[in-house]
Amino acid sequence: MTALLRTTGFALLAACLGALGTSGALASDPLLSVEVDHAKILEIDRGAGTVIIGNPAIVDVEVLSGSRLVLTGKSYGITNVIVLDRNNEVLMDEQVAVHTFEDNTVRIYRQAQRQTYACAPKCEPTVTIGDNESVFTAASDQYNVRRGIAETAAK
Repeated sequence: MTALLRTTGFALLAACLGALGTSGALASDPLLSVEVDHAKILEIDRGAGTVIIGNPAIVDVEVLSGSRLVLTGKSYGITNVIVLDRNNEVLMDEQVAVHTFEDNTVRIYRQAQRQTYACAPKCEPTVTIGDNESVFTAASDQYNVRRGIAETAAK
């Protein structure tokens, strides 16, 4: 039974990977793509009246102007963004995939545990979703303490 589950799991994974294009989107359903903690400018044809985000924990949208939006990846996943004009006509209804950003990073795996470093050019620990909880918490706590010190000094 375990071998069957492994085989089925690998077959499912292979099928999913086979369907992926170079952008990471399923070939039959193109997605807008943005990396976690990165922003992407999105141009639309007419002025936006309303912007609806399927899951704001995955992506955030800021309206710069009536025809220019900024998508910011907040967490891994897929959600959708709907843009309506001032007459509530749909201008855009697109899925958005938020994925990892790996340029200039190093990931260290110790069995199932992972730690990520940002390397530009020296490698420093970074807070990355999916890292080992103790490493993530330690880096996050240090970041928050440092930010608190900077905010206190600025006052």
